Amino acid sequence: MPARTPAEIHTLVRDAFNAGDAGALAALYEPDAVLVFDGQPVHGSRAIRAVFAGYLRTRVRMTLETRSIVENEAEGLAVLHGTWTLEPVPPDADALATQGLSTEVVRRQADGTWLFVVDLPYTPPQ
Repeated sequence: MPARTPAEIHTLVRDAFNAGDAGALAALYEPDAVLVFDGQPVHGSRAIRAVFAGYLRTRVRMTLETRSIVENEAEGLAVLHGTWTLEPVPPDADALATQGLSTEVVRRQADGTWLFVVDLPYTPPQ
């Protein structure tokens, strides 16, 4: 299911992440998108899918709250900020939860759906 609005993309990320679906996550990125993972940029939806496939082997549950959206309707771009938490589930339930603030840029596609262009899950503190 594609995102029909910038806000909807966070819901789709959370749902795909919690389903353990790396393919559905990667489908939310443009072919040449950039995801920063472990401090390193990962380029392209194929490489992003591989990162998610590896990461999703650890069992965690995501909560994600959209904090703000700034949309430039004329240019078809939006910047999103979200707070997220990853909580381990059995058998890794004793591991610590991780949380952070994300910053993402999404772009409206020709069909009206929205995809990630840039995804920075760990926004540096000010």
